[in-house]
Formats: sequence, C-alpha cells, structure tokens
Amino acid sequence: MSKSSSTALLLLLTSFILQLAATAIAIGVNYGTLGNNLPPPAEVANFLATKTYIDRIKIFDTNPEILRGFANTNISVTVTAGNGDIPALTKLDTARQWVAANIAPYYPQTKIIRVAVGNEILQSAVKEWIYNLLLAMKTLNQALVDAGFKDIKVSTPHTLGFLQTSEPPSEGRFRVGYDKQIIAPMLQFLRETKSVFMINPYPYFGYSPKMENYAVFKANQGLYDKNTRITYFNMFDAQMDAVYSAMKRLGYGDVPIVVAETGWPSAGDPDQPACTMENARSFNWGLVRHVKARRGTPLMPNRRFEAYIFGLFNENLKPGPTAERNFGLFYPDFTPVYDAAIMKVTLTQPTQNPSPIAGKKYCVAKAEADDKALQANIEYVCSKGIDCKPIQAGGACFDPNTVRSHAAFIMNSYYNFHGRQDFNCDFGGTGVITTQNPSKTAMATVSTREIVLADGEMGGFINSRLRLEKCYLCAA
Repeated sequence: MSKSSSTALLLLLTSFILQLAATAIAIGVNYGTLGNNLPPPAEVANFLATKTYIDRIKIFDTNPEILRGFANTNISVTVTAGNGDIPALTKLDTARQWVAANIAPYYPQTKIIRVAVGNEILQSAVKEWIYNLLLAMKTLNQALVDAGFKDIKVSTPHTLGFLQTSEPPSEGRFRVGYDKQIIAPMLQFLRETKSVFMINPYPYFGYSPKMENYAVFKANQGLYDKNTRITYFNMFDAQMDAVYSAMKRLGYGDVPIVVAETGWPSAGDPDQPACTMENARSFNWGLVRHVKARRGTPLMPNRRFEAYIFGLFNENLKPGPTAERNFGLFYPDFTPVYDAAIMKVTLTQPTQNPSPIAGKKYCVAKAEADDKALQANIEYVCSKGIDCKPIQAGGACFDPNTVRSHAAFIMNSYYNFHGRQDFNCDFGGTGVITTQNPSKTAMATVSTREIVLADGEMGGFINSRLRLEKCYLCAA
C-alpha cells in the first residue's frame, strides 16, 4: 500500500472513530446479581465502558463491590434503598446514616446520579411501605442535601398497575385513591427537586398473539386513539403516553419520565409462547433505535427518555418461571444473547496474513418489509456514525432514489462494519442475509474521496473481519 493510501486510510478510520464517540447511545441497563456464575463487577464495568454503548446502570441495592467496581468509569449509577428500609428512612437521623454508609464512601468517584427508594411500592401489599414512601423520599433527599450531594436525585419506580385506565392512551389516569393522595404530592416533590418520575413499562406483560407485532416494534396496522386521532404503531409509545396523560390530568405533564425497567425474555416455558429469541431481539433492538432517535412519543414529541433495559445478564438463580432467568442481554461470559444494537466495534492491529472471508454475504431488506420500517433503519444506522453520504443527493448510491434501495446500502454497510455477524442483519426482523450480490453495478467506480482496497488489505483491522468493499452496494 502506498504512503498516500495509508495516510488516507488512517484519516478515514480516525474520522470513523470520532463519529462513533459522538454517537453514544445513552441507554442504560438493570444490573441484577441473582446468579452464581456472574463475572466480578470490575470486569462488568470495564466491559460496559469499552465494549458497549451503555453509559448508565441501575442496581437493586447499594452493593459495595459494584459501587467500587464502577469508580472512575463515567458510567452513571442509580442505586436502590430497599423496600424494607422505607419506614426507618422517614427519620432524618437514619436517612443521614444511610447516606453516610451507602453514598459518601463512593461518590463522586462512582458517578451516582439517583437513589430509587424501593421498587414498585404502590403495588405492594405492605401498607406501611406505601404510606411512608413519600416521606422517606423527602427525608432521604434532605439527608443528601445536608451531606452536600445536591446532584443526586431521589425517586421511586412504579409499575403500570397504578393506572386505572390506559387505553386509549389519551384517557390514561391513575387509580382513584392513589392519584390525589399519593401520586400528586409525589409529582410535586419531583418537580420541586428537579427529579424524575420512574416507570416500568413492559409491553411483554401486555402480550397477546394478535398483538405480537405491535408489542415488539414490528410492522403492524396500529391502534387508533379516537380522541387525539393518533394511530399508535407500538405498545411502548402507547404505554408511555397513557402515563403522560395521567400525569397531565393531575397538572404535572412537565415532570420528566424515566423508563426504569423494560425488556423481553429470550426463552420461557412451553406455555409462554411470547418468550422467544426473535421477540426479545426485535423488542430491545426496536427500543434502542426508538430511544436513540430522540423523537419521543406522539404526545411527548422530541422528548429524550432515559431508559434502562432489563436486564444485563441472564440470572440463573432468579425464582419463578424460566422467563425470569432469561431477560438478559448477555450471557455471564459477556457473549451477547442477541443483537440489541448496543455493541461497539473493537479496533485491533492489522494482521500480516489475514484470512479471506469464506464466501460473500450481503444484508438486504426482506421483500415484505415496508418503507416506514426501512426508513427507520436508515435513520438508525446513520445516527450510529456509518457514512450515509453515498445515498444523499449526488452520492454514488443515490440512484435509484427509493427507500428500499437506500436501505439496502445502509443495512449492508452496518452489517459489514460489525463484522458480518448474521444477527447484525436482523433490523427488527426486516433484514435478511443473501449470498447474491444485489448491487446495481458489480464494480462501481468511486471517487478518490473513498478508500478502495482489495479484499484482505484491511483484514483484522476492525473486528478482525471488516473489509472495505471494492464497490458500493447500490441495490437495484
């Protein structure tokens, strides 16, 4: 390779890396520890920081090993005060002791951003927890302020069981008896302290065979809200807007919402037909793409939602049905269970004798994929730092100027960039692998702006598999 080609290649890759750094996915994960085969927290922290786009975690306690393991990683951490601690935390002295023991030793080296007081308390049968929840939140907030930790906010996660009405989304309202007595004062506290309203929306629990595509972000006919004349094409948006409508009904539509938990199991018992790898992959891939797009929901346009997928690992000691142990994005050895669009590309040094790719494979859109889904694929991939100039006006692959043609180029670029792993051609069920080159021109001529290398010359440089194609894939 000539010196000028090497320099151009280096500039190209440097630009690519900078683009990736600027497009962090800003999505979190619930880090549970009910397993006897899970890696040490320090290894988990290093993996998330270096190999994934996950930049925040939520834990269900104040595990010291986890808090130490995530020190100096710049990964934001939400910790949890246990349900049973709620009555005691209504006393300021106890709250101060809790802060001294569970926050002070780790902050700010560990980027603790929030304390969740309990989990899904309003669905609990323990009245003492319910009626002391808000006072405990206020007292713990005061203890944090007194200790000088004003940047750490206090909230509590809720299930959607606190909704009396959720369909259609515009008629969402909280349960009578909880709305004005508990939830409205809580929302007032969150507004005053500039905190967030934490909810756990799970389309998984709203699954029915007829609603499967609607629940997992696949193409569907949508559900119409006659009040707003909005058609919803995914259950996640509908659930979020139902909560928003309930909040707005009480006068608190301005309080930010955080998705504290949501996810889908990849395996289940025989009587759990929704628990499949395909549904889990489709839901979480769609969720990440949706959150990354920052378009909000129909009733909350352009809002950016902080969202935490449940969960990080498959946890083999979780009680209950098989599904409970299969919500993880990763196996304990850090292998992805499926592609959820959260992995970074690992850069390695070039090998001297790279092995050739065994056969050519391409990622294209399925014949039945509609233009709306394919346009969403284009927007998602372009937001990830992949070069989309070729499909823009004047670009080498602009013609034919159709969504399907542009999607073919974009989806294949993403697939190539991530090492031609088959699961990187899923695209929420809209992509398919083919060995037939669908290129309009098998050997298209490109300008000097594009670096064109023969197969093998970049072997091992990106994921040890990436090769720059000799021509762009311009699908006919």
